[in-house]
Amino acid sequence: MDKTDRTHSPAREAEVYGTGFSDKLEPLEALDLRKCNTVSDLVNGMGKTAFGGRSVGEAADLLYDMAADKDVFTIMTMSGAMTMAKMGLVICDMIETGMIQAVVSTGALITHGLIETMGMRHFKYRPGQMNDEELYLKGYDRVYDTLELEKNLDDTEEVVHAIFKEEQPEKMCSRSICEFIGKYLHKNVPGRGALKTAYEYGVPVYIPAFTDSELGLDVSIYKRFLRMNNEAEPQYDPFLDLDDLTERFIGSRKQGIFTIGGGVPRNWAQQIAPYLEIRDMRLGIKLPVKRYQFGIRICPEPVHLGGLSGCTYSEGVSWGKFVPASRGGRFVEVISDATIAWPMIVRAVMERMEKNGIKSKNKLKPGDGK
Repeated sequence: MDKTDRTHSPAREAEVYGTGFSDKLEPLEALDLRKCNTVSDLVNGMGKTAFGGRSVGEAADLLYDMAADKDVFTIMTMSGAMTMAKMGLVICDMIETGMIQAVVSTGALITHGLIETMGMRHFKYRPGQMNDEELYLKGYDRVYDTLELEKNLDDTEEVVHAIFKEEQPEKMCSRSICEFIGKYLHKNVPGRGALKTAYEYGVPVYIPAFTDSELGLDVSIYKRFLRMNNEAEPQYDPFLDLDDLTERFIGSRKQGIFTIGGGVPRNWAQQIAPYLEIRDMRLGIKLPVKRYQFGIRICPEPVHLGGLSGCTYSEGVSWGKFVPASRGGRFVEVISDATIAWPMIVRAVMERMEKNGIKSKNKLKPGDGK
């Protein structure tokens, strides 16, 4: 009987069994917390375990490699109320250490982060304190277990209008608006914040669905105010954003993406690769077609629901967005609440970069030293 054929054997034969090592499989290791002195130690140990813990460890390994490679241009995309959930300084850490070179976000996330940077507060909500009708009457906007204040949003509108009166742009896009706000924060507000840090390090911030946010409504009200007073109003051109990020993407040697959640920010950034391909096919623009070679996604949405937030990188290969693993693509999917996994991954990478002397790819603008 053929020793390699087990289908007709009444009993399995030990001599045909693999040892794991014989097939070059990676062995797991018990997580020994007594040997974990740093977050990096813990996350590295988790990478040698299983399930969600392993994905956290492997995400940190890949993010470190992306940050350490000077040729990798990494775009971070974000959705969900991450700044309201107090993750704003994690964004700052990623910009300052050079883990990311561009940010694509929802407008709401940027608005709540702006509120935090300006020193206004968010509050915990506990069931039973007030019902949603009472919250509305008192000016509290609820996001699950956290409250935004209508007063914060009103005060933010005044700041946004003051910024526009000073800048007086004739044409604008979300990137230029975020830069205006970052510049204002740099000049007038102490401490750290996502838009302020992005401005100081020259990292562009894009909001593709700009009008779907309080910040977008603030700009709309400002434009309407000018119109009511027969004053010239700035024109908003979203294609300026698309062209700007596309040129940065083309100008980089390797491309990576780091995603929190999904939604419009994720797809808007990922569509650049097929955009380049159809531009060549339909217009004859002869440029190299580039695709994302590296990707990390932290999101709890499962793939079987069919939404883009749960879409795997393998599925994205079919759209021409990513380099397949067979050609060197490296991707990690962390199916987790981002407020749990994200800080651990970033802190672990920060420790490794410091230990190994890896310098940030992002540089402070001249005169913006801290």
